[in-house]
Amino acid sequence: MKKITLLGATGSIGIQTLDVMREYNDKFQLYALAFGSNVQQAIPIIKEFSPKKVVVKDEKVKQELIGHIDHTKVLVGHEGLIEVSKDDETDILVNAVMGSVGLKATLHAIQQGKHIAIANKETLVTAGHLVMDEVKKHQVSFLPVDSEHSAIFQCLNGENKDQVNKIILTASGGSFRDKSRRELEGVTVTDALKHPNWSMGAKITVDSATMMNKGLEVIEAHWLFDVPYSQIDVVLHKESVIHSMVEFSDSCVIAQLGTPDMKVPIQYALTYPDRLDLPQTKKLNLVDIGQLNFNKMDFNRFPCLKMAFDAGREGGTMTTVLNAANEVCVDLFLNGKISFLAIESMIERALNQHKVIKTPDLETILEVDQQTRKLVQSYVD
Repeated sequence: MKKITLLGATGSIGIQTLDVMREYNDKFQLYALAFGSNVQQAIPIIKEFSPKKVVVKDEKVKQELIGHIDHTKVLVGHEGLIEVSKDDETDILVNAVMGSVGLKATLHAIQQGKHIAIANKETLVTAGHLVMDEVKKHQVSFLPVDSEHSAIFQCLNGENKDQVNKIILTASGGSFRDKSRRELEGVTVTDALKHPNWSMGAKITVDSATMMNKGLEVIEAHWLFDVPYSQIDVVLHKESVIHSMVEFSDSCVIAQLGTPDMKVPIQYALTYPDRLDLPQTKKLNLVDIGQLNFNKMDFNRFPCLKMAFDAGREGGTMTTVLNAANEVCVDLFLNGKISFLAIESMIERALNQHKVIKTPDLETILEVDQQTRKLVQSYVD
């Protein structure tokens, strides 16, 4: 039985990971979990799965939680995340937290030989060179949970990576894919959270609407699959049936298809190289779908995607700034402090003000991350 430590247990990916574990409770045990401050959602999870350890955001949340649970050690903050991630009992670390908060914990887990199921793209965007160096050094499995990267991983399985011509990420287009730039003026948070194909958390849904989510995935793909940005493409695919594709040197294209259901890539990451039944997932019926549509990605319509490509090519701390600025801007938008279009203009401003450091160590990355957050916050203070 594999012992799972789940970071981000009350988020969208975390909840669906628990669904997979329920389906195969003879194969998985939840050893530890982490969540931020949603105590009411966490309590029934803790009571059902009886993890040995729980990590919460701060002491206030800890005090709120401990009166409701028994026989579970409650830890706090970054140190708690690190402790459970590198714990001897942990077999697989599922990093499903939002933002760069899981970076240190993931690095410690890799260094302790833990296998990683990564649903947190910000870890690679912020410090991809450090993470992948550690993965190679310690020879651990580092399996993507994002549907797009899981698709690429599956398309590459058994193939010669030297013969890859291009990686093609597909994008749904998000909540505003059919709106012009002018029509985006004045859109609300409620509008932004209406994703046409997926049920996801608020932050990632807004990222999908700005196309920053796809931009972060481009940077993540660069690190995961060791391909240059010149060999990564993005196409608009509204149906979200083809999750991504790989073009090879002989012009053959291999694609991975399926209904939009995150439990599929989650389960694949947990059970690889095996594939198990997933009875709750709707089977793909191409006859019912009838047709699949594809459109060229418009960088003028989605400037956040262009910023991500540019930051990735620049490298170094530029991607750290991109990610940190985006996290702050999305939070400001969700809390009604800035408009939707201000997200991209404020990110661009932060990027333009940054002097890149080409080969940063971890402490430099964390320092740049915090400096960027303070800078972007100052734009509205």
